[in-house]
Amino acid sequence: MILLDGRIAAATIKEDLRLKVKDYIDSGNRAPHLAAILVGNDPASETYVGAKDKACHEIGYTSTIVKFSATVSEKELLDKIVEINNNPEIDGLIVQLPLPKHINEFKVTQYVSPKKDVDGFHSVNIGRLAQGLPGFICATPYGIIKLLEHYQIKTEGKHCVVIGRSNIVGTPVSLLMSRNKYPGNASVTLCHSKSTNTIELAKQADILIAAVGKEGIISKDYIKPGSVVIDVGIHRVPSTETKSGFRLKGDVKFDEVAPLTSAITPVPGGVGAMTIAALMLNTWSAASREYYQ
Repeated sequence: MILLDGRIAAATIKEDLRLKVKDYIDSGNRAPHLAAILVGNDPASETYVGAKDKACHEIGYTSTIVKFSATVSEKELLDKIVEINNNPEIDGLIVQLPLPKHINEFKVTQYVSPKKDVDGFHSVNIGRLAQGLPGFICATPYGIIKLLEHYQIKTEGKHCVVIGRSNIVGTPVSLLMSRNKYPGNASVTLCHSKSTNTIELAKQADILIAAVGKEGIISKDYIKPGSVVIDVGIHRVPSTETKSGFRLKGDVKFDEVAPLTSAITPVPGGVGAMTIAALMLNTWSAASREYYQ
């Protein structure tokens, strides 16, 4: 069984970007600039934005974090997004989700300019993905693809089952796995809350991508022996064994599933690390005008 360690793959990506950025700046260009908007003080969101900020500094990007209280009005938030959209010194913009209930998350993601949408949430970028056109790919699905690529996991002709159809993970990763390139060319089945035979389908999967959002829902009953399992879930579970008082776990019951697999991602240290690496790749593409002039 191979442990698909996202930290190792992410370190490789970040080092490659660091060298590119050095050459880019040495050639007279300014450093790529990523801005993040954080609303409220959700601990998980603060940790995640902090990790993104750290990755920027490691690579050589400029990083800006804009913080608002949880009571910020939707209009004030949207005005800030427009301001950043119009700032030529900023290449990429992310708005950390979730947002307070009084703010429309879809409206917010649509306000971010497609040219700066390094999270890949805008309908323009989702549409480009669906049509096989170049554009910013949602960071978590993009990270999964780069992880499969790093470990040279064979995907062509394989049956890939994705459990979960969210617009930011399940649906885009199903598109990526079916596209006519590597990693891809898989036959993809997308299961969701209304699927009546999810376990039966999962047991046919050569590659199983669990993006359900429920801790430990994927047991050994879902697993085809020798399959590759990608665990997208990340959940804070209370623990008396850690200083923080919690432990991170995924959608997959790792201890009982791992022995059945040929390869599996850990939680933490799997897809989460790759999501940040993918965001860094998207920021480089934004700065270098790879998709939009």
